[in-house]
Amino acid sequence: MAAAAAARLLRLAPRRLQVKVSPLAALSFPLPRTAPLAAASGRRQSFCAAAQASAHAPAAAAAAATGPAGESVGEFRKRLRVADVKGGEDEGAAWVGKELAVRGWVRTCRAQRTVTFVEVNDGSCLSNMQCVLTPDTEGYDQIDSVNTGASVLVEGAVASSQGGKQKVELKVSKITVIGKSDPTSFPIQKKRASREFLRTVAHLRPRTNTFGAVARVRNALAYATHKFFQDNGFVWVSSPIITASDCEGAGEQFYVTTLLSNSAEGGSLLKDIPATKDGRVDWSQDFFCKPAFLTVSGQLNGETYASALSDIYTFGPTFRAENSNTARHLAEFWVKYILENCKEDMDFFNTWVEKGIIDRLNDVVEKKFVHLSYTDAVELLLGSKKKFEFPVEWGLDLQSEHERYITEVAFGGRPVIIRDYPKEIKAFYMRQNDDGKTVAAMDLLVPRVGELIGGSQREERLDHLEARLDEQNLNKESYWWYLDLRRYGSVPHAGFGLGFERLVQFATGIDNIRDAIPFPRVPGSAEF
Repeated sequence: MAAAAAARLLRLAPRRLQVKVSPLAALSFPLPRTAPLAAASGRRQSFCAAAQASAHAPAAAAAAATGPAGESVGEFRKRLRVADVKGGEDEGAAWVGKELAVRGWVRTCRAQRTVTFVEVNDGSCLSNMQCVLTPDTEGYDQIDSVNTGASVLVEGAVASSQGGKQKVELKVSKITVIGKSDPTSFPIQKKRASREFLRTVAHLRPRTNTFGAVARVRNALAYATHKFFQDNGFVWVSSPIITASDCEGAGEQFYVTTLLSNSAEGGSLLKDIPATKDGRVDWSQDFFCKPAFLTVSGQLNGETYASALSDIYTFGPTFRAENSNTARHLAEFWVKYILENCKEDMDFFNTWVEKGIIDRLNDVVEKKFVHLSYTDAVELLLGSKKKFEFPVEWGLDLQSEHERYITEVAFGGRPVIIRDYPKEIKAFYMRQNDDGKTVAAMDLLVPRVGELIGGSQREERLDHLEARLDEQNLNKESYWWYLDLRRYGSVPHAGFGLGFERLVQFATGIDNIRDAIPFPRVPGSAEF
């Protein structure tokens, strides 16, 4: 039950990457060349085989002593994917003449007088496998069930294609319909559908070109993230999903409670919720005996392990009860990886989603980052004479339009790091600078998205941290463990957080963050 509950929470909101470095170290690193994804698959296969051998070793020894007790578990067998056939530089030419089987979903079916063409996609890549059937094909009597959306198993020999769209095709000797699809009600047809419509069928939209490509790039970015930090000696720490403290101090949190019973029709009645004498909710009767929330950040928890293991990162879901429907909400490290390992998908985005996205991403890799103080950024915006929707004034937070102007216009598409923000607009845990007005915080701005990464040096001085908690009217008793880190062996340390969905947006050109996450959760909508 605990695992199922965790899985439900995991789907609620975006993941966020957070990194802690202790003692204080640089906050940006170049991404090294990495092995292709196929190599990762091989490593996973080896790991599974080793784990399987280890897990079954005692049982095998017992069987040898007592005689055969049952069938042994076979070795892991990797399914042949369309990407394995068509993903190489020769686009499948080396497979010509070989027999194989493809399992996937029908994208299109075109029946001609003597031949039928079925496009099958298994999700491993953007390309479909064109399957050629004739009336002599075994299972051809099922052809009326081979509709868009149906799942099929096709077997045959790879041959050079006569068409210009692909180099190889499958001459089918046998087709089996695994799962039928009603062509009159299946919501995704060959014609293009709007992304707004596809959000209403989020359980089926991964079968489209756009969302299949987004999922693969998202996967590659997650893999590259783990690989980068693992290769540099960082330790992955799982931060808690449920917390009793507000990391950001903004109060935009989801409550977690067992006081609301859903056993009665329509849910709990107000009179059934335990209350204190002054009419407030009696949290002592709740599961945790205190108010608890879904976390908005793993930053504070990460510091506990950075204070023991030195270099750590977290990669988990965070939740913010912000009533916002804005399209803007997730650098260099990841760009090179996806350009090298997701070429087909990136070409698709370059053609159909954002023309020029590959050039834009290459600029991030090749151009030097700009470093700018918050004060200089405000002066730059005021000096631009541009009319912005939101006011520009020292002491106010920069809005997306300001951030994008700085990186896209003022610096011609170069990534920009802005540092030393006013302490009033930043979190309590950020280290106060000597001027008493600003904190040692930084934001990384990139074209088209604006802020991609936010980070800071943490306040390691106990007296300063307690003063900041008092200034923001935060209960120090809720942060007793966080203050303890300053009482027992405090060290200078720093970290940054990256909104993973923003990174997906940046890398794919997708406008709306609801299309960068598999199952978006927004005000008024919690489907799927």
